[in-house]
Amino acid sequence: MSDKLNPRRDLLILGGGLVGMTLALAAAKKGMSSHVVDRADPAELTAEGFDGRASAISTASWNLFTNIGIADALEPFGCPISSIAVTDGMKPGRIDFQPEAHEGTLGRMFPNRQLRLSLFQAAKDEPLITWHSKANVVDRQRGEHGVSATLEDGTVLEGSLMCGVEGRGSPTREEAGFTMAQWDYRHRAIIAGLTHEKPHEGVAWEVFYPDGPFALLPLLDDDRGRHRSALVWTVDEKDAAGVLALGERAFAHEIAKRMHGIFGDITVEGQRSSYPLGFQHTARIIDHRLALVGDAAHGMHPIAGQGLNLGLRDVGALVDVLAEGMRLGLEPGDAQMLAKYEKWRAMDSLMVMGATDTLTRLFGVPGKLASAVRRFGMAGVQRTPVLKNWFMDEARGMSGDLPELLKG
Repeated sequence: MSDKLNPRRDLLILGGGLVGMTLALAAAKKGMSSHVVDRADPAELTAEGFDGRASAISTASWNLFTNIGIADALEPFGCPISSIAVTDGMKPGRIDFQPEAHEGTLGRMFPNRQLRLSLFQAAKDEPLITWHSKANVVDRQRGEHGVSATLEDGTVLEGSLMCGVEGRGSPTREEAGFTMAQWDYRHRAIIAGLTHEKPHEGVAWEVFYPDGPFALLPLLDDDRGRHRSALVWTVDEKDAAGVLALGERAFAHEIAKRMHGIFGDITVEGQRSSYPLGFQHTARIIDHRLALVGDAAHGMHPIAGQGLNLGLRDVGALVDVLAEGMRLGLEPGDAQMLAKYEKWRAMDSLMVMGATDTLTRLFGVPGKLASAVRRFGMAGVQRTPVLKNWFMDEARGMSGDLPELLKG
C-alpha cells in the first residue's frame, strides 16, 4: 500500500532531466499525477557558469513549452534561429535555409541551464508532481495492477505506468530486456562556449569537415554585450584526447582555423566537455505497464540538433494517448493506450534518426570527388524552394501527425 507521504500516482517517471520533467508537467496539465525520480542534484545541474551546453528548441517544442506554461519564463533567454547555413568545409555551394519574414524563425537556442531552471521551478510549484531528487532506484516492479520503484533509503513509490526517461544508458530499459539496434560512430562531440567579435545575426552554422560536423549555434549576448555561440565540434575518437588536452590558446586556434573568420576574433569561455557519439534505437518502446521516452528509446547523432525535440514529441504523443484513455475510463497503464503510443511514434522517430544517420555517413565520405558531388547536390537544393521549405518544416518539427500539445 502507498503511504500518506508518497501516495500512488498515475505515472512513475524514472529520470527527471529535460524530457522527464517536461513529461511530468505535460501530464499535470492533463490532470495526471506523477512521481519523478532522478539521481542528480538539481543544484549542480543549475549551477552558474557558461559551458556551451545548449539546445535547439523547434517551433513544435516551443508550442509544447507554451502549452505547459513555461514559455513566458523562458522567452527572455532564447536566441531566435533566423537561418541555418550548411556548408561542406566552407567551400562554394552552401545551402542557406532562411524562412520568409512572415514564417517566423527556425527555432530558438537556449542554454541547458536555463531550460532546467524553468522546468524545475514549474515542477516545484505543481501539486500533481512529487519530485525525488538525489535518489537511486534499487528495485523496479511491474505487476498486474500497478508499478513500483524502491529507493535506496527504503522508500517505495507506486504508480499505474512506469516511464523510462533516464537517457541513453537507461537501467529501466536494460532491466526490461529491450532489443536495441546500436553502433558507435567512433567520433566524439566536444562542447564549448565561445564569445566572438562579430555578431552571429541569428545564423546557425553546420560546417562539414572530413572528421565530422562543426556546428556553431547562436546564443544571446551576455550581460556585458559580448556575442556568444555554442560550439559542437565532432572529432575522430582517436584524436579526441589530444584535442581536449590542448592549451587554451592552441584550442582556440584550432577552432578559429575551422571558422574561417566568419565571427572575427574568438575566445573560448568556461570548461570544455565531451561525449562519445553513437546510434541506438529500440525495436519496441513499450512493455507491460512501461513506456520508454526520449533517449532511452532512441539516441542519435547531434548533426541536426533534433535529439531533444524528438524526445519532446514522444512526450506530447504519450500524454495525448493517456489523456484520451483516461477520458474513456481507462487507467494510464492500459495496454491498448500504450500500443497506440508506440505505433504513433515508430515511424517519426525512425525517419528522423535514419535521415540523421544518412547525413552523418554521406558527409563523412572523404576525398575531393565526394566533396564535389555533395556540393553539387547542395547547390541543387539551394535552387529548389520546395525542397528547402520541406527541410525547414522538418527543422521546425511541424510536419507529420503532431500531438495536440505541440500544435500552435
